[in-house]
Amino acid sequence: MLITGFTSRIRGTLLGGLLPLDRSRFMPEIMAGIVMAAIFIPEVMGYAKIAGMPIITGIYTILIPMVVFAIFCSSRHLIVGADSATAAIMFGILVTAAVPGSRLYLSMAFYVAILCGLFLLIARLLGLGFIGDFLSRTALVGFLTGVGVQVAISQLGGMFGLTTTGIGAFPKILSFISNLPQTSLTTLMVSILVVASIIIFRRIDPKIPGALIAVGGTIMASYIFDFTRIGVSVVGTVPNGIPTISIPTFSALDYYALFTAAGACFIVIIAQSAATSRAYSVKFSDELDEDKDILGLGISNIMAGLTGSFVVNGSPTKTQVAVESGARSQLATLIAAAVVLLVVLFFTKPLSILPNATLASIVFLIGLEMVDIKGLKDIYYEVPAEFYLALITLITVVVIGVLWGILVAVIISLILHLSHSYRPNNSILIRNERGEWAFVPVILGAYTEKGLIVYRFNRDLYYANAEKLMKEVINLVKSSDYPVYWLVLDSGGFTGIDYTSVQMLKELKIRLDKLNVLLVMTTVFPSLRMQFERSGFIKVLGEENLYRGVNDAIKAFERRK
Repeated sequence: MLITGFTSRIRGTLLGGLLPLDRSRFMPEIMAGIVMAAIFIPEVMGYAKIAGMPIITGIYTILIPMVVFAIFCSSRHLIVGADSATAAIMFGILVTAAVPGSRLYLSMAFYVAILCGLFLLIARLLGLGFIGDFLSRTALVGFLTGVGVQVAISQLGGMFGLTTTGIGAFPKILSFISNLPQTSLTTLMVSILVVASIIIFRRIDPKIPGALIAVGGTIMASYIFDFTRIGVSVVGTVPNGIPTISIPTFSALDYYALFTAAGACFIVIIAQSAATSRAYSVKFSDELDEDKDILGLGISNIMAGLTGSFVVNGSPTKTQVAVESGARSQLATLIAAAVVLLVVLFFTKPLSILPNATLASIVFLIGLEMVDIKGLKDIYYEVPAEFYLALITLITVVVIGVLWGILVAVIISLILHLSHSYRPNNSILIRNERGEWAFVPVILGAYTEKGLIVYRFNRDLYYANAEKLMKEVINLVKSSDYPVYWLVLDSGGFTGIDYTSVQMLKELKIRLDKLNVLLVMTTVFPSLRMQFERSGFIKVLGEENLYRGVNDAIKAFERRK
């Protein structure tokens, strides 16, 4: 009993994604953890390359940060580590302030992770997790597809054994084309073999770690044939040992780039992690506390920055790999971290002869996987207008860069929100063919009963759409087939209104009075009523013209006829 009670208390604060432990699941979780490590290691090496960081820093992201998240989170499925989107965002912004791989660049990358962690902790304390909701699925599809295109283009030089210059996608393409005659055929052959082997193994069984097999195979080939002697460049020295906690160098930092990169990564982390954890909690009917996940992400990022790593994110691809491998709790994550620890301690030396072409090919495929053609098609067929917004985001990322891409993604998401709230599908109450009351879309000339219109505005009322309500109501009154005596405004769609809206309602009351129409309101929630009282609108409307619900208003109208 004491052990059970202690376990319950721990689960309330820590290990929510791990407890309760199911002994029958131990072996499946262990096997899943081994498979996860086998797939994650080459993947995060690729993400480190995207981020402009040493490959060991990518491996570090699936060590301490991943363990920390497993301890503090509530999700049993979300996996944290280096991610292509945040890696590309960080690189796209920091590369404007420092040379990738330089001491300054590394310090800024570490501080980006620490700042992200602090932003996430502040979001947890202030309950700001909803910020991620403002990055719409439409904008996210366009943004990630653009990042994928940029990532894939950036690796073409490495796959062909060329040195390309330029920061944006088009400068890199031009540089790649101009240097194409200097292609290293042996390097290109390695790249083709790596890409082909990964695709073939993936077709046979997605659980087969094709990338790991490609890494192991090309390391062995590099050792046997001494790739450096035949013109194939290799990674070089990779340090071993456990990462230690240290404070990054603070001098000479570009604070604009630093805070911009941290802010952009913060938004994507919030949006992507929340969407992923929600999807899998629904799929497996698990309880989820998003506040705990934000806390875990915050601490994980701080630890990443303090232990020589870079930004970590809730990764959809890693989470899917974990689920497909049989993981059903964070126990598999801890097993995967233990395997990674063994690699860091004893097997970094073989990585030093890994061909750069292997990493470039892995990253190239990662970029192609981010190109969501199906998502774009779905948006086009379902909501064509939103497709063009996604396309604008995609083009912005590819042509101008990741920073502007994330800004455009947020702006477009807000535009989508405003367009939906600005143009609501409002309703009028009528009797249907079966004689039952039903709200239907507004039709000019329609009425609820002779002399009565019950109108519902189906969004929060604010300055941008207040005028729409007034025009629609006046048009309904003037176009009715019968003289209107009562206009019932059902405010059940309002959770609150602003100053402009209150003034509009006062003006609406005056205009309806001139048309000899009584304005009546129903379903006024307590918070809304308090606003009406403070603004003096209750006195203008008249207390007797407020009703609890639509039925009460209809009955009152019928009694007064």
